[in-house]
Amino acid sequence: MLECVHLAIRPTALLVAGVALAAWVGPSSPTRGDDEPSAVRSKLNDAAANFKTLKDFEVKLIYAVPPEQGSWVSMTLDPQGRLITSDQYGKLYRITLSDQEDQPPTVEPLAIDIGSAHGLLYAFDSLYVMVSEGRQGNVTGLYRARDTDGDDQFDEVELLRPLKGSGEHGPHAIVLSPDGQSLTIVAGNHTDITEFDRTMLPSNWGEDQLLPRMWDASGHAVGRLAPGGWIARVSPDGKEWTLISSGYRNPYDAAYNKDGELFTYDSDMEWDMNTPWYRPTRVNHATGGSEFGWRSGTGKWPPDYPDSLPAILNIGPGSPTGVVFGYGAKFPSKYQEALFICDWSYGKLYAVHLTPNGSSYDAVAEEFVTGQPLALTDIVVRPQDGAIYFTLGGRRTTSGLYRVRYVGSEDTTPVTTQPTPDAGSEARAQRRALEAFHGVVDPKAVETAWPFLDSPDRFLRYAARLAVESQPVETWADRALNEPRIQGALTALLALARQGGQQYQEPLLHALDRLSLDLTTEDQKIQALRILGLSFIRQGEPPSHIRETVADRLNDLYPAGSRRLDSELSKLLVYLQSDDVVAKTIDLMEKAPTQEEQIDYALALRVAQVGWTDELRERYFRWFVKASTYKGGHSLVGFIRNIKAEAVANLSEEQKAKLQPILEAKPEVVAEVLPSRPFVKEWTLEELEPLVSGEALAKGRNYDQGRLMFAAANCYSCHRFGDDGGSTGPDLTTIANRFSPRDLLESIIHPSKTISDQYEAVQILVDDGRVVTGRIVNLNNENLMINTDMLNPDAMVSIKRSAIEEILPSPISMMPEGLLNTLTQEEILDLMAFMLSRGDRQHPMFRQNGAND
Repeated sequence: MLECVHLAIRPTALLVAGVALAAWVGPSSPTRGDDEPSAVRSKLNDAAANFKTLKDFEVKLIYAVPPEQGSWVSMTLDPQGRLITSDQYGKLYRITLSDQEDQPPTVEPLAIDIGSAHGLLYAFDSLYVMVSEGRQGNVTGLYRARDTDGDDQFDEVELLRPLKGSGEHGPHAIVLSPDGQSLTIVAGNHTDITEFDRTMLPSNWGEDQLLPRMWDASGHAVGRLAPGGWIARVSPDGKEWTLISSGYRNPYDAAYNKDGELFTYDSDMEWDMNTPWYRPTRVNHATGGSEFGWRSGTGKWPPDYPDSLPAILNIGPGSPTGVVFGYGAKFPSKYQEALFICDWSYGKLYAVHLTPNGSSYDAVAEEFVTGQPLALTDIVVRPQDGAIYFTLGGRRTTSGLYRVRYVGSEDTTPVTTQPTPDAGSEARAQRRALEAFHGVVDPKAVETAWPFLDSPDRFLRYAARLAVESQPVETWADRALNEPRIQGALTALLALARQGGQQYQEPLLHALDRLSLDLTTEDQKIQALRILGLSFIRQGEPPSHIRETVADRLNDLYPAGSRRLDSELSKLLVYLQSDDVVAKTIDLMEKAPTQEEQIDYALALRVAQVGWTDELRERYFRWFVKASTYKGGHSLVGFIRNIKAEAVANLSEEQKAKLQPILEAKPEVVAEVLPSRPFVKEWTLEELEPLVSGEALAKGRNYDQGRLMFAAANCYSCHRFGDDGGSTGPDLTTIANRFSPRDLLESIIHPSKTISDQYEAVQILVDDGRVVTGRIVNLNNENLMINTDMLNPDAMVSIKRSAIEEILPSPISMMPEGLLNTLTQEEILDLMAFMLSRGDRQHPMFRQNGAND
């Protein structure tokens, strides 16, 4: 008989054996935990000693899933507190937990011929099943199973809605909506849009790309168009469907907080790492009518585009799976109200803590349970015992069911799950009132929404715009063209660019031109440039006289000295065929300190038709020689190759012949984004600490120099800052919120002193004598994928589990030492000020003494 095994908290990695399974094979009768194969139980027990979790939390192995029961990926609770799970490629199982701590659970296969579910929910006296793999002849889609004769067995199965899309990017979770009257469905970006009775987003969604998008160089998601992944509200009988949110890559699950606000954890495209269009995994607040801007290939919208909403929290690379709020857990109140999110590939269970900010939220993530690997698939709270349960599995890896329980002395009195007033209550109520107009023609909508077009709250402003866009354009177009408030005018003109016909283009451009002198912030300027772009995309190419006038105005602003503004200006000026854009953009490309920024300019220039000279062509194509050595995700090399191919296709035969030596050139040495720098000295913490703690850092520093030094110290290779950089290390944009100057300096000089669990490497001892050091980032049946080079996300080694003798934590950080040793004292201070600025060149550190005037 298997006893529930306590997982000791030890700072080491997790080893889980992979066991193949035969899909759709299961026992014909219930099994007990003591029937688990001893090999599986032994491996999971060995793994038990290697989890890490927070103080006073206990993790226990409840059930080691035998091979014939597959690899569990989804889970729900029935009214009796029994768990129902699904094998990714096979049956559904019901787990009855024992009230006795030393008694194993009873596991029985459900006697219904559906499974392969990525979503399960027990509600309305029914088991809802989202069949996602389409095996054994089952159509992919939403099913309902019911017990019609009261014998505690499901005997009726009904397909409520077939959905076109399957597999790991197909339809996923089913969640009970907070009204208790409907379901919420989550679908990945390979799930086609179904028929909707109402859409809270304007249904004229599009790619909205000013310049031609380039599809993924390795072929992923080629041809997948807007709206991408989506979330819908569905009636219990499956007949009424409302689209509530879109623009995702591949969210797997979603959860509502006690105020009825919906959150999801969306995936990144890890093959895009170190490109300008890479987006980390992100927590999104899925408001009614929200659009989050995922587009395939290079087409992903930057988060500051005003026609989309930003994430409330970027996590980093990973594979999002189950999410749940902690309501019902016997945890301290902080964790009862946390959003728990699972990362399958990097083995992290995060507790995300939300703080109201206007009509949305700010968020911070805390590592709650970690392991390498820890293939988390789904998670539920079981109110009957106040514990959290999670499953491991997926892609035929060995599965286990685990329990997390609080064993400390803090108060665990249940928090109320009813809405409670807080700092954002009024703003959220205003936003939801505006969302009621989304997709509904209502004569009160424009008057109700118009005052909020000027709101400093981006989520509220967005909701107001969609309320207006849902009304006939002729009822509000003149008002938009004459709106006197700066932000209100920008929001109204954005709506007009999206919904107004070509007849509105010229007056829209004139109205935007009148605003131009009053735009003071970078955000307002980005909005204005996006409005221009959307007008050209949706309302058509402007007449030549307007095109030339707009090009001249923008050319006077370019370059603007801002990474984001220059990115948008370069695209607009290429589109408008400015004579000067090629020369200016090549200058920027050559000076750019990051490969992301360089690639961004090279991508725009590939379609530039005017402004080329022989000398500019040589400089442009010479860049590809250097760029061919850049490191990044799986598709990076292919993207650079394809950018070059499209640019070459625009050359004449004579130009190709003249450029042949450059076009065929190979790099002599591995290129660097910046030239190598001479050694200055081996800086110590004792030398630099007084400087960063004193007035030298408080005085006006040089922002541009600090950004250059961020690249010179190789920081961009691993760390994201603003729109640039890698994601193999933590995002440093908001490092000032977490580190004092002294702590930040220490982490750079002594990177191995304190290694975050999230970025800890492991040493894997292989039976052939090798020792492989790196981070486990993926699993597939019997294989582990290990990233062995933090500077190169695509440096992967595959190791069979059966060949692994031991996995140990590495005491050495993957971040190298000596990164400051090629910088002078002043350069280090500029670097520190830049890192503490949160990416704001208007930060006081850079404004005193006219440092950047």
